[in-house]
Amino acid sequence: MNRKNGAPKRPDLSVALGALRLGAPTLMGSGCYGSGEEYAPFVDLATLGGIVLKSVTRHPRLGNAAPRLVPTPSGLLNAIGLQNPGIDAYLENEVKKFADRPCAVIGSVAGFAVDDYAYVTERLAARDEIDAIELNISCPNVGTEGETFACDPSLAEAATRAARGVTAKPLIVKLSPNVTDIAAIARVVEAAGADALAVVNTVRGISIDVERWKPRLGNGSGGLSGPAIRPIAVLAVWEVAQAVRIPIVGQGGIETARDALEFILAGASAVGIGTGNFTDPRAPLNIVAGIRAYLVARGHASLREIVGKANPRFLGVAARVRA
Repeated sequence: MNRKNGAPKRPDLSVALGALRLGAPTLMGSGCYGSGEEYAPFVDLATLGGIVLKSVTRHPRLGNAAPRLVPTPSGLLNAIGLQNPGIDAYLENEVKKFADRPCAVIGSVAGFAVDDYAYVTERLAARDEIDAIELNISCPNVGTEGETFACDPSLAEAATRAARGVTAKPLIVKLSPNVTDIAAIARVVEAAGADALAVVNTVRGISIDVERWKPRLGNGSGGLSGPAIRPIAVLAVWEVAQAVRIPIVGQGGIETARDALEFILAGASAVGIGTGNFTDPRAPLNIVAGIRAYLVARGHASLREIVGKANPRFLGVAARVRA
């Protein structure tokens, strides 16, 4: 048992994603946490690992037609459509308020051409308020154009390399589950300079209104999140962890500490919490407390000791501490 003076020692929950250091293994998912201020009445933001901001594009986007959200059994379909004011207005009006956040602030970049990713990444990463960049190459709710990069190895590589070329800040590339071989995409993105991978984005889905004979979402299809996709996401982490050595942020339907531990044991160094924040704003606190209790009960000194423990072919950064 990991003890000091007869009492359980507090395990180390810190995480390294490249040069980005997190005090806790929890990232709040892009588009699900605003800029953090909306949740501050419920959660001490200093207890979070970090907040991934809503994706921003080169030009303003109005987003998709309503309805944009449809609940489904154990999940939520969304088709927001990357609504945002564009990078010019974002830098002028939004970014400065992130300066006082007591946790990591990760800017999210989306685009529709390789040059978009380079242009927006360079401008956003230049701001001191931004600690790292998430490269969103896998948004499924803006038509086929939104997933072109994540589903094509050459385009995924090009977008990653373009972003890598304009900033030295940590680069986290978000992958899509809507591919036949996510490990192949992960390998080329790692080779192109990604510091970490977010696995996964939402799963493509559609819900039909059987009275009106038409899709319930204004966009037709959208991205499914929530507990319904968790087994899919855990499998994706399992497969990616056997293919790359860079850290993985596992995400998809995480609501409890046990959910998070599935991803960690499969090979994720950190976890992303998205839809779970809507049903329980204090979920991140409960998840961290549960992970800590799990480690104490098993005598582990740090979270790193259990990363990939259930995955016999795990290649990742924590492999050196495997028992």
